[in-house]
Amino acid sequence: MDRIQGQAGVVTPADAVPRVEIPEETAYRSLTWWQWAAVLLLAAGFCQMVWLYLTSKTYLPFYVISSVYLIIISHKFALVLRGVFSNREVRVSEVEILSHRDWPVYTILLPIYREREIFPQLCRAVEYLDYPKDRLEVILLTEEDDEQMRSVLAQWVPPPWWKVITVPHSLPKTKGKALNFGLAVATGTYLVIYDAEDIPERDQLKKAVIGFERSPANVACLQAKLNYYNPEQNILTEWFTAEYSSWFDLYLPGIDSMSAPIPLGGTSNHFRTSVLKELKGWDPFNVTEDCDLGIRIFRRGYRTRVLDTTTWEEANSDLNNWIKQRSRWVKGYIQTYFVHMRNPLALLHRLGCINFLHFTLIVAGNFFVLCFNPVAWGLSVYWLASSRHLEFYLPNLFFQIVTPPLLIGNVLFVLINVLGVINRKYYRLILAALLSPVYWVLMSVGAWKGLWQYFFRPHYWEKTDHALFGVITETRSRTA
Repeated sequence: MDRIQGQAGVVTPADAVPRVEIPEETAYRSLTWWQWAAVLLLAAGFCQMVWLYLTSKTYLPFYVISSVYLIIISHKFALVLRGVFSNREVRVSEVEILSHRDWPVYTILLPIYREREIFPQLCRAVEYLDYPKDRLEVILLTEEDDEQMRSVLAQWVPPPWWKVITVPHSLPKTKGKALNFGLAVATGTYLVIYDAEDIPERDQLKKAVIGFERSPANVACLQAKLNYYNPEQNILTEWFTAEYSSWFDLYLPGIDSMSAPIPLGGTSNHFRTSVLKELKGWDPFNVTEDCDLGIRIFRRGYRTRVLDTTTWEEANSDLNNWIKQRSRWVKGYIQTYFVHMRNPLALLHRLGCINFLHFTLIVAGNFFVLCFNPVAWGLSVYWLASSRHLEFYLPNLFFQIVTPPLLIGNVLFVLINVLGVINRKYYRLILAALLSPVYWVLMSVGAWKGLWQYFFRPHYWEKTDHALFGVITETRSRTA
């Protein structure tokens, strides 16, 4: 096997960066003219509906909104149940790994920005991976204006299979843009992204190789599962862990079982490099470039499968930091939905009716529910406060329309999180999962912030701070 010629410690100068291609459809433009018109009409209609309710107690429009709300939550719950029973993940046994001999070149992209504290942990995690080092190509992606990392790299002696690329300072400053610089020079047959705080299971690359070899050629991506190494740091990390356990262990496998478009997670997605280059990588203007890429993979006739291996991350333990992260995710989902809905008829023709509905319920439904939830609760509180007496036996029409879907939605949200922690055997988190409606309130705060930013700061990337839990010094204990 030929050894990869590494460029260890070589920082690419700004005038010698690789050429980067940009996908045809990007989030550079937020909305088309007709989308602006539709959004303004919907906003005006919603305001009119609320005004009619407050002044003349007209309830009819709430039938529609409450029905949509309940359909979205029920759809997610149904997919989670499919994830419980479908057993669809790509699984690779230890015997298959031991009997495999010829390992292809594997590229690892590591986009980092102001990660001085957690950088040693990342290096240990990557070096701990059980993969032939002469078949590894590790590309560290740093930013030109990141003085922190420049000072760290000046004193660092990297292994020969590592390359360092400096992304020139320009707008937008997003993870997607940085990844495209790495993709432009990637030579591996397969490629994976890891974030700064990631600790993947040691045999993850080997499992991905075998998973690809066993899969049809149209499987372009294998999404590994994500979970947290600090689940019990505080109540916020407990809620966050419950959410991730249901999302990656049950919800995404449920989507996989329906052969529907899967919104990728931001890390530990393994790709066939040739397909990724065909798709021109990531949209640099989308702040959830992962979700957008997952939909583009499906639109081009390729598929994503869920790989049964875990990457451990740091659960956000600071509320301010968590809201910044959540608002960015919601903003990116909004961007993704409107980008792909620029030509709804073409999308419908490409995806088919069923997958078009899946796409709408998964991507648009995700932010609709979070944004509508506090509005529904607020109107319910207004009704309770303004009622002269509670009609226990014959509640008024508003109560009949809004409250049952709201209560059912919250019950299903709790069940989804409980199923997630039970599936992961995080039994000590069941109580936190039962209290997850409070977490839903926090998610709605982040969603409304993301909605506001979508219109006023669409390409702004709010960075998530890491190493709040500290730095993991023993990789083995976290990946066992």
